[in-house]
Amino acid sequence: MNREDFPILSQKQDMIYLDNSATTLKPKCVIDKMVDYYTKYTSNIHRGDYDNAIKTNSEYDKVRDLVKDFIHAEDSREIVYTSGATEALNMIIFGFFKNILKEDDEVLITKAEHASNILPWLVLQKEKGIKVRYIPLDENYEITTQNFLNSITPKTKVVSLAHVSNVIGDIRDIESIGNICKEKNIYFVVDAAQSASHVPIDVQKANVSFLAFSAHKMTGPTGVGILYGKKELLDKMQPLKYGGGMNQNFESDGQYILKESPIKFEAGTPPIAEVIGLGEAIRYITSIGVDKIHEHEYQLKKYLVENLEKIPNIVLYNKNSHSGIVAFNIRGVFSQDASVYLNHYNISIRAGNHCAKVLKDDLNIKNTCRISIYLYNTKEEIDKVIEVLKNSEDIFKVVI
Repeated sequence: MNREDFPILSQKQDMIYLDNSATTLKPKCVIDKMVDYYTKYTSNIHRGDYDNAIKTNSEYDKVRDLVKDFIHAEDSREIVYTSGATEALNMIIFGFFKNILKEDDEVLITKAEHASNILPWLVLQKEKGIKVRYIPLDENYEITTQNFLNSITPKTKVVSLAHVSNVIGDIRDIESIGNICKEKNIYFVVDAAQSASHVPIDVQKANVSFLAFSAHKMTGPTGVGILYGKKELLDKMQPLKYGGGMNQNFESDGQYILKESPIKFEAGTPPIAEVIGLGEAIRYITSIGVDKIHEHEYQLKKYLVENLEKIPNIVLYNKNSHSGIVAFNIRGVFSQDASVYLNHYNISIRAGNHCAKVLKDDLNIKNTCRISIYLYNTKEEIDKVIEVLKNSEDIFKVVI
């Protein structure tokens, strides 16, 4: 689907790229949009009154409205530009929750979360004495509503979950979870790094307090992402960076006034070309349709799983999840060796713990191979993967 839009696929026609959860390929329209900024109207933002600066301001500022509409936020002032989902989650946790959580307050996560949604909470646990607790996963390594409800206690103050987990690939029902949080007066944080552009997001319907995602996992550039927060929460949140652009005034006697949200969180010169590229990526994805992308991925994933189940030495860990992510191993083969073997046939996948290092407690294995499918992948590519894995008895001849 839309393969002709991606220059790298025409230059490397034998490449089968299946590491889309790590980063996606970039369409020509996104590349061209960023090149236009660098070649036609380069300037800083909100610092000049000349033609290039006015053009840059316009291109940069209207991306907030694009993001607002993309995730169905109420107000563009709820959209903060960041360097990515990792920075956004750190800003949320250390700029907001560090200031309001008290000793013994509980934060609910799962063992399937990415490091960016575990480590900052563990730091707060060490520094402030909060309690990080894990919602039990079912036999498919997924969250059930009952397990979630059973995990809530009177001390639960925050629920922080990936919308789509990056190893199991399960799609969490954030609307149901968010509305339970609303009923119980619990903050709800969503890591949307693996769901933006794969699954529709409506932060208002899901009663999301804060949400984070990265551009590079949705056909956009690296180095830029989004922090969404309800306006009243952003107004209470403290910046983690101070400097030019985010202050109204400061004096030598120590007095200072910060600008309002979201500008107070965006000190210094931002990644201007990258923000503009993110806007173009959103236009591109919207023109195709997130629902259409998801259906394409899921049909290819189902086809892949059905065929992998027929191969005796393949171990599947998430055959029932509804995203385009497949976690597996070749029995008796280290995951990195399997990845090297597939690379011999120009098939690019991910091997390792995928930054979900405590999921091993439930999976009972530390490392897996991960295939992650996106809109430009094809049935013919999946057939090639199946063929290569069927013949994996010669793996060590290839690897060694």
